[in-house]
Amino acid sequence: MRNLDLSPLFRSTIGFDHLDKLIESAFRDASRDNTYPPYNIVKLGQDKYRISMAAAGFSERDLDITAHGGLLTVKGQIQEPEKGVEYLHRGIAQRSFEHRFQLADHVKVVGAKLRDGLLDIELEREVPEAMKPRKIEIGREKPQPRVIEGTPASEAAAA
Repeated sequence: MRNLDLSPLFRSTIGFDHLDKLIESAFRDASRDNTYPPYNIVKLGQDKYRISMAAAGFSERDLDITAHGGLLTVKGQIQEPEKGVEYLHRGIAQRSFEHRFQLADHVKVVGAKLRDGLLDIELEREVPEAMKPRKIEIGREKPQPRVIEGTPASEAAAA
């Protein structure tokens, strides 16, 4: 495992304390043979992404896509191999696989399709209104109620 000191980063940021676990997970996954099947990650726009995965020989029932807690898991396993078929050469790999993708906050899977041997998984960042930037007005403190001579404080506050 690699030792990476993130303490300088934590001095000037707030809420990124999970970053060390994310980096450790990335290094752990990189050490595995995670090249089958090959895939692309494409940025389609400001908040749109696509994962395209080569899934030759897999049908929809052979693939399982699960998104849970910021983790996208794609599994493939041939359910019913062809019976009575003798291969003279088998160049199309159809072995089982599992890929895990860590999703950023507010990135959601919006759809998936299998077409021409490619599994396309569409993703989109959906930032809630409460999380979008907002202008903070700079103003004075709330004005204090003035007391008018000869009136009780409760009446002056109402004025």
